[in-house]
Amino acid sequence: MGVSFVSGADAVSLPPQGRRAGDHPSERRTGVSDTAGGAAHPGRSRLTELRLSAFARHRRAAFPLGPLTLLTGPSGCGKTSALRAYEALARLGGGAGVGETFPDPVAYVPERARPDAQRRRGFRIGCTADGAEGPVRLDVAVQAEPELRIVGERLSAGGLVLLETALRDPSRPFVQAAWHTAGQSPVTRGPLPDDRLGTALLPLRVAGKTDGQRRVLAAAEQMVVALRSVFACDPRPERMRAALPAGSGRLLGGCDNLAEVLWRTRAECGHRHALLVAAARAGCAGPVADVLAEVLADGTVRGVLDRGDGVRTELGRLGDGELRHLALSLVLLTGPGVLEVDPVGEVPAAMQTLTVLADGLDRGLDPAQLRELTGLAARMCERGHIRLLGAVSDASGVSGTAGVSVVHLEP
Repeated sequence: MGVSFVSGADAVSLPPQGRRAGDHPSERRTGVSDTAGGAAHPGRSRLTELRLSAFARHRRAAFPLGPLTLLTGPSGCGKTSALRAYEALARLGGGAGVGETFPDPVAYVPERARPDAQRRRGFRIGCTADGAEGPVRLDVAVQAEPELRIVGERLSAGGLVLLETALRDPSRPFVQAAWHTAGQSPVTRGPLPDDRLGTALLPLRVAGKTDGQRRVLAAAEQMVVALRSVFACDPRPERMRAALPAGSGRLLGGCDNLAEVLWRTRAECGHRHALLVAAARAGCAGPVADVLAEVLADGTVRGVLDRGDGVRTELGRLGDGELRHLALSLVLLTGPGVLEVDPVGEVPAAMQTLTVLADGLDRGLDPAQLRELTGLAARMCERGHIRLLGAVSDASGVSGTAGVSVVHLEP
């Protein structure tokens, strides 16, 4: 069931059936240890590799992912597109449609990709999720032109293909799927919609009556759980300075509502709030005795730093780097109950891992702030409940930090 719809050297196709997961010979890799938060917590599902076989600027690229991984390289090397691919896989794993996931799909087609005879072009991404079932590999081929659809998907583990789909009739809105059964019939076949990830739909189609079916369901669940809990974060200081009405108390990806979340976290968890104060003390100029929120006469909330001598500094007076350091520290110290994410409700919280995606992690930060933030991230990631994939322009100042894995990208 191989899938190919782009001609030439940049063809977007799934590898031949039967190849052992993780053994694609043409993909470039950089070694990353996954001991902290990985081998120490083997039951938790987590992504250990991101593959961009043909996506935007990337060709045959594979990025290993540790608990704390920093992508670094010059402008134009593809750091942002790698994070977007990860977020796209997370959206698909959560059940989002391909149109919602890729609002501008042509932007991700490799620039020199040539259309085939039917004028089709697209891209291919994938990942590996480790956990109780061992490494499980997912590869997805997406057609961007002439219409957006998923035209091929493969889920495999231990060298065995558990699910494979292929577009057989372009005039119909579905793909032909075959999944492992290991019963009287070794394979079950049926149609799946071409706008959704088949792996996320398997629990609705597979009965789980045979050992083979149960293996398929376990692998699909491990992949979906690893993908689902993702928080894409890019704090915007210009949106964090003003007072704002109280809301849900869940932190947005841009950290616009930082003040109201400070109000909530200070009241709910004294231990984590104390850690946040310590982070603010390390990342902000001048003395810091507390970080809190004040309710103004009009009912809005603003954040302030208590300087300890009767003086309170509004967050609006802080520099961009100070605000970003404070917001990112808050993200690392909280979890799905505070961040605006959709955790997997049917899986115990102790078995889930939240992945924070931070593009431009070092933007606006001075070297000392970046070291402090990276050190905090390493300590939090070591516990296994949180992982961080960030993009930085220069990782030289933190590359030796314990628990930090650096992947260098080339333009």
